[in-house]
Amino acid sequence: MQSTPILTLSLIAAAALSANRFTTFAGAVPGAGAKAAGVTQYAAATGDAVAVNVLGTTKVEAGGAIAVGGPIKSDASGKAIAQGGTGEILGYAIEAASGDGKIIEMLLTP
Repeated sequence: MQSTPILTLSLIAAAALSANRFTTFAGAVPGAGAKAAGVTQYAAATGDAVAVNVLGTTKVEAGGAIAVGGPIKSDASGKAIAQGGTGEILGYAIEAASGDGKIIEMLLTP
C-alpha cells in the first residue's frame, strides 16, 4: 500500500477529524454519500489545519467490504464504503477491503 498524492490542500477543521477519512471543503465530516474534498492525512482537532489529499492516490479507512476497482463513496463517519448505486463517487479502490477499519489505497477522482 502506498500513497501518491498529486495535490494536497490544507483545510481548517470545522469539527474533530480522524485520519484517513473523507472531509468536506468546509473541514467537516461529509454526510453519507455526499461530496467530499478529499482524505485527511492525520487527525485534527476543531480549528486545526489538516492536510487533505484531493487528487492522486491516498490511504483511506474502509467502513465495510470493498472490491478492487469498485467505486467508493463516504459513509456518515467519513469512512470509504462501496458505492451501491446512489451517492457521489469519490474514487475507486486500488486494493480490496475485507471489512470495517481496514486501510486501503484508493484513486481519488474529481
